[in-house]
Amino acid sequence: MSELTIHHLNNSRSQRVLWLLEELEVPYALKLYQRDPKTMRAPPELRAVHPLGRAPVLTEGPHTVAETGAILEYILDRHDGGRLRPAAGSEAHLRYRYWLHFAEGSAMPPLVMTLILRRLPAQLPILLRPLGRAISRGVEKGFLGPQVSDNLALMEAALEQGWFAGDSFSAADIQMSFPVEAAASRFGLAACPRLAAWLERIQSRPAYRRALERGGPYAYAR
Repeated sequence: MSELTIHHLNNSRSQRVLWLLEELEVPYALKLYQRDPKTMRAPPELRAVHPLGRAPVLTEGPHTVAETGAILEYILDRHDGGRLRPAAGSEAHLRYRYWLHFAEGSAMPPLVMTLILRRLPAQLPILLRPLGRAISRGVEKGFLGPQVSDNLALMEAALEQGWFAGDSFSAADIQMSFPVEAAASRFGLAACPRLAAWLERIQSRPAYRRALERGGPYAYAR
């Protein structure tokens, strides 16, 4: 059997892939890449693995799989054994699938844009930085902030039963970890007690801690 390898970038979405593999106790090899400390971009070596040069990427035999959601589904299709996915056709499975896609489709775009806008003023000439800060604050307050607030309110309501797919931990919780961690870092979770409690629970899981040990520094972990 070909070795399953994860191409992992520090402080990135790929931490979720390591966590899933640790939950399933699936053996894997790990190839670590570090961001450029100035640009925070992935190193060019990743382009030899995938044309976009981003992480995570999974390689196994002839297969090269990119995009976190696709990688999680690839792993689950081969190694889950029915543990981290609700039964097909169930209401819980519908919820599971929704949150699996919501994480990157709806939750992450405004969070990424917020990060970019907050960094923008420092990239401008000194005389233009006050204007850059004003524009950044205006866009965040009038456009991105409301989007994030709506998303957080929806997530908070979804956790009534404790987990995103219902009353049991699933891979949807793993997929949702990164946007919730990013939101906690950039906006805080003071208005979302369920999300805050959920975040504490997932970050206390032994498999989550093992993934941190293997993957290295991860700024979003408490």
